[in-house]
Amino acid sequence: MSKEYIDQAKDLRDSDSFDIGSLNSWLQQAVPGLQGVPDVKQFSGGASNLTYLLSYPAQADGQPVEYILRRPPPGHKAASAHDMKREYHVMKSLRPVFPYVPEMIAICDDAAVIGGDFYVMERLTGIIPRGNLPRGMSLSRSQARDLCLSTFDKLIDLHKVDYQAAGLSDLGKGQGYVRRQVEGWSSRYEKSHTWNVPKFKKVIKWLKENQPEDIATCIIHNDFRLDNVVLNAENPGEIIGVLDWEMCTLGDPLMDLGGALAYWVEARDDFLMRAVRRQPSHLPGMLTRKQIVSYYCDKMGFDKSQWPFYEVFGLFRLAVIAQQIYYRYHHKQTDNPAFKNFWIIVNYLNLRCRRIIRQQKKHH
Repeated sequence: MSKEYIDQAKDLRDSDSFDIGSLNSWLQQAVPGLQGVPDVKQFSGGASNLTYLLSYPAQADGQPVEYILRRPPPGHKAASAHDMKREYHVMKSLRPVFPYVPEMIAICDDAAVIGGDFYVMERLTGIIPRGNLPRGMSLSRSQARDLCLSTFDKLIDLHKVDYQAAGLSDLGKGQGYVRRQVEGWSSRYEKSHTWNVPKFKKVIKWLKENQPEDIATCIIHNDFRLDNVVLNAENPGEIIGVLDWEMCTLGDPLMDLGGALAYWVEARDDFLMRAVRRQPSHLPGMLTRKQIVSYYCDKMGFDKSQWPFYEVFGLFRLAVIAQQIYYRYHHKQTDNPAFKNFWIIVNYLNLRCRRIIRQQKKHH
């Protein structure tokens, strides 16, 4: 597997730049022995926090060093959605018990350095499987199957971490997670409703009436997708890292799986679903959503009879996320043409939720 498939950083956008000299003197105090000045580039992708690559020249041992810097978008007031300290604390505490988390180097809450909170971590060099595999790269049917199983094995490993022993009991409110999520996402949808999308009344009513008790409380990632894992460039079936922990909390593990599978597009899904695919889950050899649920529940020892609830919730949550983005476009708070047709996706997700609910009612 060649190096050209590895994610490449691009030149810094003017609007996202910062004082490199100021950053460098701060980082050299945090990392004893660090020499030289970094070349700074930026990764595209990701809708919220900004991600930069800091490349230092050869150090005392003759090896160059690469770090990743994460910070909120400029001008953003600290909100829970961009809480750098929390994200850093989560990853630092998780790393000893879940070794796929990058090693954390340092955190800064002094706005004088680059204008806001940020943290620095090691760079995991590998392949990030986005909507389509990097040009020229292919996976055989058995490699795709291995990658799929390996991905969901990491989610199972995460859900089995003893969060109390890891010092992460303060990460979330714990019990009552399902109820809080149904209420929270329902109210977010109401606040971002526009005239051209359904009210989701039937779906919300059904979710409220059919919510199960939490099946367990564990650490959940909350944004678990193939485009948040890093693959070994030499052996793409092997996962060397899991990224993007900003939404991680304590909650119900089946809610995490439901959220993950809302994004899991199969090769035989209909046209609209395939249009929103962001990960190579359609490749021959990848498991179907149904197969993943069976695999996961067997390994966790969970009863999957309530699965339709989690499936509908995952699709509803995805609809709210899409609608919140569309709401900004609709009200001219952003002019990104990529968001123009998100209202169509929201309508489509409503139909999918209602189809699952109808099938569910037939079985009862």
